[in-house]
Amino acid sequence: MTEDLRPGDEARADRLVRIGQPPRSRGEAMRKLVWVLPWLVFLASPAQDLASGHHTIGATAVGWAGLTAFVGIYLTIVFRQMGRPFRGGAVAVAVAVEWTLAVVLAFGFGSSWLGLFVYVSVMCGVTFPLRVAYWTIPLTTAAMMLAGWHAHDMDEAWGLFLVVLLVGYSMTGIRQLVATTIELRKARATVAQLAANEERLRLARDLHDLLGHSLSLITLKSELAGRMLPDHPDKAAQQVSDIEQVSRQALVDVREAVTGYRRPRLAAELAGAQVALTAAAVTAEVPADPDLAGVPDDGEAALAWALREAITNVVRHSGASACTVELLRRQTLDGPVLELAVEDNGSGGSGKGPGNGLTGLTERLEKTGGTLEAGRQKHGFRLVARVPLDSGRAVGSGA
Repeated sequence: MTEDLRPGDEARADRLVRIGQPPRSRGEAMRKLVWVLPWLVFLASPAQDLASGHHTIGATAVGWAGLTAFVGIYLTIVFRQMGRPFRGGAVAVAVAVEWTLAVVLAFGFGSSWLGLFVYVSVMCGVTFPLRVAYWTIPLTTAAMMLAGWHAHDMDEAWGLFLVVLLVGYSMTGIRQLVATTIELRKARATVAQLAANEERLRLARDLHDLLGHSLSLITLKSELAGRMLPDHPDKAAQQVSDIEQVSRQALVDVREAVTGYRRPRLAAELAGAQVALTAAAVTAEVPADPDLAGVPDDGEAALAWALREAITNVVRHSGASACTVELLRRQTLDGPVLELAVEDNGSGGSGKGPGNGLTGLTERLEKTGGTLEAGRQKHGFRLVARVPLDSGRAVGSGA
């Protein structure tokens, strides 16, 4: 029996919100919107002020119109900033309009409207370059304090002073974190591509070193045999025999070299899986530095084939938008094992039973003493492959 360390439904839902990338579906757009809506709590005071009946009908209508325009612009700018931000001066104009609305409404309706400056500060931190945000946020805070002084309610103004100031600067930090995440994602893909290119160059160098001398020797002896054939057939036969021996040895060398290249390595397959899933617009969680100590070569190769088959199915057939790859060491009744789990939120394809790929994987894992489990879950498809580890190594339950 193995212990179940699969992430919960809430953690899986969090992974579906792609940081710094536009939503791919209506459902993902709604999940991103959920991150924005809780901040609308500061609108409760203006709405309550308008609903209290303390203002004339005309003033109330103007207030509702101004509040609706303010919220609409805020949600549009902040939501677009999560994926496809506006370019050019559109953002500056929008922030200027929001700043003006906040000042006019707060001066016109009183201290209940000071919370609007929180949203202006958020927009300054989210949209403006850092050098601009660093002075527009204090300017917004000062305008809020001035509005509080005008409304003769400095207690309310001082209560929001740190909120307006700090929330704007915190947004600048979040922006830098998102930018760093995007750059890290691109860098990982680039490193994986460079590693693949380096592997191809190494293969070319090794084949050149292996075959260069042998092919040169075969060419030389072939020329000698051709010149010896008319007058010295016995010597020509000896050259042909040497050519056969050299070619056989070259074939052995090539087979030994190619065998090492043909055996897939799990670390390389994990890097390739990250690149393939990212290219297919699938949100991916893939371990970057797997611990493969104590894993037999045949077992590692079997897990690498299983990962390649699983990622191929996710990209081509599942229609998934998120995929998680986990590599865990477990202690089972049969001994320590290394477990590879690949889970996606797709449909799992249209097949009614295990395909040829899964059948082949099962046979390959059985040869190493491993097992394969694959099937549809409530919210997707899950494949689990296990191979035995060397019993001399201590095994925990961590990744």
